[in-house]
Amino acid sequence: MNNFNQRFFDILFSLLAIILLLPIFIVVSIVLLVVSGDGVIYTQKRVGLNAKVFGVYKFVTMVKDSEILGSGIITVKNDSRVFPFGKFLRKTKINELPQLFNIVKGDMSIIGPRPVPEKHFLHYTENAQENIKRIKPGLSGLGSIVFRDEEEILEKVANDKVEFYDRLISPYKGKVETWYVENTNIFLYFKLIWMTIKVVIFPNHKINFQESFKNMPTPPNELRVLL
Repeated sequence: MNNFNQRFFDILFSLLAIILLLPIFIVVSIVLLVVSGDGVIYTQKRVGLNAKVFGVYKFVTMVKDSEILGSGIITVKNDSRVFPFGKFLRKTKINELPQLFNIVKGDMSIIGPRPVPEKHFLHYTENAQENIKRIKPGLSGLGSIVFRDEEEILEKVANDKVEFYDRLISPYKGKVETWYVENTNIFLYFKLIWMTIKVVIFPNHKINFQESFKNMPTPPNELRVLL
């Protein structure tokens, strides 16, 4: 897809979304000011275009300094660091909405590889890193949809969840995001926007990714049974 066309649609759709969702932004901000005691928005460092580190905006959902507590930058189901209203924001993906401003700024696209912390980026193969850093990361994307229930997946892991993430989830994410970069076009862009809307509205909707996306990488058996 022509980068200019994608940027045009990114700005158009993100500005429309900000306008339409403004009441939600206001209500969530007021509630967070009352219940969190730690502000409304926080910035998380992620790897973006050309491997440049930038700040991703999110609504606050966890206690202060959560990244140096518990399981670190990995969040598991019923994570004690997440406060009650934060659980609702994470479940509904409302906590990700401030990234619409990242899109307007030009840090991100609506659709693209999901930006990850540098530690996880380095778990990708060299080929995956080279591909992923070629385009802007996305608010949503194929990897985001495949792993939309990542906390639920990790809950099913009996052994070391961090080790499982680093050994299986992160490398497979790299393969999925590489596939997206190598196959990106305007049809796929709009298809993934529609799929994102669908899984947000119907979170239990099952998707056969191998049927929906031709030649998409197959997950390793140990991970496939959990997806």
